[in-house]
Amino acid sequence: MTYCVAIKLDSGMIFASDSRTNAGVDHIATFCKMRVYERNDDRIIVVLSSGNLAMTQGVINILDRHLHADTSQQTIWNVPSMFDVAALTGIALREMAARDGPALMQSGIEASANIVVGGQIRGEQQRLFHIYPQGNFIETCDETPYFQLGESKYGKPILDRVVTTATPQKEAAKCVLISFDSTVKSNISVGLPIDMLWYPNDSLRVGVQQRIRDGDPYFSMLRQRWGGGLRRVFAELPDPDWME
Repeated sequence: MTYCVAIKLDSGMIFASDSRTNAGVDHIATFCKMRVYERNDDRIIVVLSSGNLAMTQGVINILDRHLHADTSQQTIWNVPSMFDVAALTGIALREMAARDGPALMQSGIEASANIVVGGQIRGEQQRLFHIYPQGNFIETCDETPYFQLGESKYGKPILDRVVTTATPQKEAAKCVLISFDSTVKSNISVGLPIDMLWYPNDSLRVGVQQRIRDGDPYFSMLRQRWGGGLRRVFAELPDPDWME
């Protein structure tokens, strides 16, 4: 399993993904699930993926293959909008599903994948899309400024309580890391390292890119103080009178 989060703020965008993949409790490996396409002052595109690893790697390879195709062909380097980037990603996902899906299903292997694509192309606003296994997609809005992939339920409550488009980027990054900590705490299939990227709005280049590994001082402090704070607040809440 995996866990990925992408948030579109007024000030920019935050992307984060864990790096754990597993085919059983005795077969765990680390693979990066974030792909960054950057051309300074022109476009920055970030891809997060979850689901069957071979499917998601195939989608990335199709996108990369198109980068070296005839210039008359649409690629993520020459399309004029992030909508077109999402459409190209959806086409690649359908291509992989058509090629490998039937054989995987015959073997009882889950063949689906979900992808988040976000970023900005010069001439338009930053945009964020969630592409479904069927290749269709939706876009964030002010009421729903973030997308999650994979094992989302444990990390969703803190995002719903804290994050809005007006949230400062440092607070949003802190919230994302708490969301990951909650997920890692409750699900063994999600684990460190965590890849994080901050994109400042209208900069058309990566702001900060960070890999958070086991023992990271800030993440260790955050999870310790967050857990302690939850226990303290819980203890301060009054007990229900009707349980006498």
